[in-house]
Amino acid sequence: MKRFAAAFLSVLFLAVPALSGATVAQAAEGARLRVDLAEFGPRVITTSTTTLTVAGTVTNTGDRKVTRPQVRLQVGDRATSERGIGDVLSGAVIKDSPLTDFTSVADVLEPGQSAPLNITVSLTGPRAERFSRPGVYPLLVNVNGTPEFGGPARLGAVSMLMPVLAGPGKQATTSRSGAPSMTLLWPLTGNVPHVYAAPYGSPLVLADDRMAAEISSDGRLNALVTAAASAAQSDSDLAKSMCFALDPDLLATVDAMSRGYLVHTDSGNVDGKGVEAAKTWLSAVRSLVASRCVVALPFADADLDALTRIRPGDHGLVNRAATGAATIQQLTGVTPQTGVLWPDGTPSAPVLAALTEAGVRTVLTDAGKLAPASAGGGVTVQGSAVRLQPTDSLISAAMTGVPTVPDSVTVPATTERAVASQNGLGALAFRAGLGLPAGQQRPDHLLVAPPRRWDASAEEFTTYLRQVGDFLDAGLVNATGLSTLLAADPAATGAVGDGGAPAAAIDAGVVSTLSELDGQATGLASAMQLDTAKRVKPDDVVEPVRLAELRGASTAWRGLPAAAATTNAQAELASISGRVTVSQPKQTIALASGNSPLPVYVSNDLPVGINARFILSNNTGLRPEDAKDWFFPASGGKNYFLPVEALRAGRFSVDVSLRTPADTPLGSSARFELTSTEYGAITIIATVAAGVALLLLASRRIYRRVKDARSGRDVVD
Repeated sequence: MKRFAAAFLSVLFLAVPALSGATVAQAAEGARLRVDLAEFGPRVITTSTTTLTVAGTVTNTGDRKVTRPQVRLQVGDRATSERGIGDVLSGAVIKDSPLTDFTSVADVLEPGQSAPLNITVSLTGPRAERFSRPGVYPLLVNVNGTPEFGGPARLGAVSMLMPVLAGPGKQATTSRSGAPSMTLLWPLTGNVPHVYAAPYGSPLVLADDRMAAEISSDGRLNALVTAAASAAQSDSDLAKSMCFALDPDLLATVDAMSRGYLVHTDSGNVDGKGVEAAKTWLSAVRSLVASRCVVALPFADADLDALTRIRPGDHGLVNRAATGAATIQQLTGVTPQTGVLWPDGTPSAPVLAALTEAGVRTVLTDAGKLAPASAGGGVTVQGSAVRLQPTDSLISAAMTGVPTVPDSVTVPATTERAVASQNGLGALAFRAGLGLPAGQQRPDHLLVAPPRRWDASAEEFTTYLRQVGDFLDAGLVNATGLSTLLAADPAATGAVGDGGAPAAAIDAGVVSTLSELDGQATGLASAMQLDTAKRVKPDDVVEPVRLAELRGASTAWRGLPAAAATTNAQAELASISGRVTVSQPKQTIALASGNSPLPVYVSNDLPVGINARFILSNNTGLRPEDAKDWFFPASGGKNYFLPVEALRAGRFSVDVSLRTPADTPLGSSARFELTSTEYGAITIIATVAAGVALLLLASRRIYRRVKDARSGRDVVD
């Protein structure tokens, strides 16, 4: 038995690595071809559907050539559970059957080479039976090939959801009876905050000019606006269901751009090119949202939980982020839904306390993080007056996108934009009950929340909205405005679940840096004093730093270099502190005496007065008086005579800078070159004392000699 056990363990020891190696090899093979879809239709199969078309490209992303790449469409069984939908969204390989035969893509694909993919399949005759019943079906674009030094394998695939309202040639049976109501959020927020600096009273400076591209005729933000405007104008039922989610920071930035702005470069600031685009886009937004539902996003779509960690125990930053409704109303003329906020993630207990203080009464959030889970109605948080209105987790996940290459270990997962919106349609149809078995519960209401920075073409946005409108026309869902939804009493009372995965949190280093900058800004504000002539509040001067902190905590920075998130706050702080400076002397300063004061010219270009202290460093040979606070009036400059004492004669230097009483640095250090030919009082006293001591010693010696001489003479006599 011992020999048998030893032999068994030896075989197992050898077999496990072999199995593991096979798994890795298979995963690696799956990353060799990337499938990009450019055309896909129809998006929903109905009784009148006769053909299905898929077009795009296949690209060899591996390091070996692939021979005989070929493609076919495959369809899986109708989904009957959320798990089945989730499998498709995760890119998992599903049980499927061929809808078409394999067709050749190319003879050979060398590394980096691409080839067109075109499939058109008739959905009449036997093939129509694959979609015979209403429901949501997994559809797979499967690409096989033979990599060099390998065997035939699936090398690339794209899986998606295909809603079927009615089988081809069959009569539709959908009715409005029991159909859930639906509200569609339409987010308008930038890809990342682009502000580099916007100091009080100075022009806006952007870190780059990408915002101009986003709002131009071919840009993403313009596409969101034009597609929504066209759909809302042509479909009143769809317009009724839509609520536009606006980022106050985006609107404020574009408004500032419309009045002229600069772009930061390594060689200096240059004029921005998006002034006219900003005017046009802002006008289009005003027209789009006029007399329609609007809801506020946090300023810059800031991570509210991160804000509570930047300034622990203080709700000031969360309050600023949550009260952007006034900015929206000012720039669009439309008042957002009162007390309603759509932050990213589920609010924690500290965030809920801060939101309550800020006047927020309703938070739109992920239904998957609520306990108990809601069937579409609101949930009142235990111990709080805040109502959480759930967005649909499954639909949101579908619209976020899936990897184009499942199980890839050599190529980063990428998002197929058309597939993301297609899966959003499929998830919406499924959640509305399309093809669900009898007796399976469906929600009473669906609050559809697309990705906050949804990236697609205007054509793709238009196609998505048109299909949602078709769902409304078919009675699959009923249109309900957000205000109507929120007017209903909450369906349950419960606790907030998990606030989100740690991986989705703002980088801890970013939070630490922003916290430090926040402390320095507080030190600046506490040192400032109102100037009676200018009447500018110190808090208004420091406000750009606070807004920059919100931009630094934006959820848009997740997954991007951490240093970029804090650039704005650092630039804003530098622009304030740099306006109170010690001027660099143009020539060497001669100290006329040991106690001559040091003339220091200080200029304050701020519209407020400020208290600060002189700091002398590298000051060997010079003794300053004890530090005291000096007051520097607003918008002025003059010489200040700093009492110092020279400790030695000769030539030496000293660095002079300014700091607030709270130790926040101002401006930069200036180096003073000094010469001194006089000694200070201490030096003189020491010299005199040494001279007196020397005189006394010499006198004593002379006295002793004289005395000794006289004593000798007396002895001789």
